[in-house]
Amino acid sequence: MADPVYVNRARFTSSLDKQLVEPFDSLAKKTRIPKSRLLDEAIEDLLKKYEKKNG
Repeated sequence: MADPVYVNRARFTSSLDKQLVEPFDSLAKKTRIPKSRLLDEAIEDLLKKYEKKNG
């Protein structure tokens, strides 16, 4: 089976604190927002936070 082709995304691998897995899954289900989109939002917020600090 061929790997999917991503035009606007890049695949990466990471791990998550075990205590965050269930709340993250629940948030995605409750909001019906894909986890990848939630991660995009979280990382954007994190980058803005550190940009202001180091700015």
